[in-house]
Amino acid sequence: MPSLLGIDSGLTVTKAVIFDIDGTPIAVARRKVTQFMPKARHVERDMFELWSATADAIKEAIALSGRPASDIQAVGATAHGDGIYLLDSKQQPLGRGILSLDSRAGTVVEAWNESDVSERSIELTGQVPHVSAPSALLAWIKKTEPERYGRIGQLMSCKDWLRFCLTGAPGTDRTEASTSFTDVRTQEYTGDALRLFALSDLDHALPAAARSDEVIGGVTKDAAALTGLVEGTPVVAGLHDVTASALGAGGYAEGVVAVIAGTYSINETLSSEPRVDRRWFCRNGITPGTWNNMSISPASSANYEWFLDRLCAAEQVSVPSIHALLGPEIDAALARPSTALFHPYLFGSPYGSSASAGFFGLGGWHDRGDLLRAVLEGIAFNHRIHVDALKDGFSFSQVRLAGGVSRNPSVVQIFADVLGMPVTTSQTDEAAAWGAALCAGRGVGIFADLQNDRGAAAATQVYNPDPARRAQYEKRFDVFREIAEAMMPLWPKIADLASSPEH
Repeated sequence: MPSLLGIDSGLTVTKAVIFDIDGTPIAVARRKVTQFMPKARHVERDMFELWSATADAIKEAIALSGRPASDIQAVGATAHGDGIYLLDSKQQPLGRGILSLDSRAGTVVEAWNESDVSERSIELTGQVPHVSAPSALLAWIKKTEPERYGRIGQLMSCKDWLRFCLTGAPGTDRTEASTSFTDVRTQEYTGDALRLFALSDLDHALPAAARSDEVIGGVTKDAAALTGLVEGTPVVAGLHDVTASALGAGGYAEGVVAVIAGTYSINETLSSEPRVDRRWFCRNGITPGTWNNMSISPASSANYEWFLDRLCAAEQVSVPSIHALLGPEIDAALARPSTALFHPYLFGSPYGSSASAGFFGLGGWHDRGDLLRAVLEGIAFNHRIHVDALKDGFSFSQVRLAGGVSRNPSVVQIFADVLGMPVTTSQTDEAAAWGAALCAGRGVGIFADLQNDRGAAAATQVYNPDPARRAQYEKRFDVFREIAEAMMPLWPKIADLASSPEH
């Protein structure tokens, strides 16, 4: 029976998912990939380890599917966006890949913000450079590692490296191409962007950009031996995981905001014309003449996972499901008044790099359920900051939610009440991988379009805002924002404590 393979490589895990053509996952295999942090603010991974782990996951998924590899009609890959993966002139990795959690280029971005570079960038490229943007990382490498910089032969993103390993064909797609060096209006590479960032000598290294659903090659003999795939299986260009998640969740459309609650707080909406603002990235859509507008920060459900790992570690190994254990505690907390609030800024925020996480309004009578409720509400509040920003530029009236938290009805209802719009979930557990698989299916003619309204990928339930709870959340959100604004001058002082001498 025909099937499709979607590869999704995140910041800690790379996975392979085989789908039926109606979107039903047949088999899922995952592998952890080591993160290296050799210095403060440096977050890297070994490129060969990433490929080996992904190849192992593909082989396991094929075995778990119980079907021959010849059933797989095409392959699509997605992965974390931004960061950078470099090859030398011999198409060999030039050091480790740099992840989007990396912030080594902070001083570069600060200097650009203090000059006119950032403002010129948003007008030209549709976005303000950030610490893990390819432009900022390359400027940092040029300044601090000139020998490495001089050996750069090819710029790649994470998923580009994987498709290169599969096919031997270097290149990227339109969505990844627009992370730093395209003109927001023409949607094509521009030398003006390279000149703006003092990177003109890398013109030769820019990868050719194809449509995400365009077949760019076939699985090589070597890749087939490692993965178990059939040699020659078509591989499409793939796409940025933010776009893939929206596509796979059924939220890739005008008039809809896709909310992906994962490591990052991802909030995005499609438009048929470019509109730029410091609060969002205006990047290429999958097809020419469309733009994906994304407002994001690294401040979503990773905070919940941190709580579980650090404060519920014993239960995680002693019970079948930690989520089933904690669900009644969270529901009980939601049923009673609470003053507990949480800023979900363990890994980053919309308020700058110095912001940190914190509980407020705690009393001795609060229990674990109250804290978990505050964490989940804080995650939803942070998504609202981004959704409200997008509302200033675009018209939408419904939310499509994906991410692990979307499996919990109580949490989905929190999002509906906080955002004040109907929230629709999807049966697709692996939204990003399914988005990549949709592109693969479109590339080989299985699908006539990329609309995610097939079988198991169709909407399951709509959660409407509760008027009473909506009013309560307006008050809580206002206080959440007021505390954040009050903390802005204090967060840098808190950060400075780390450099204070110990007593």
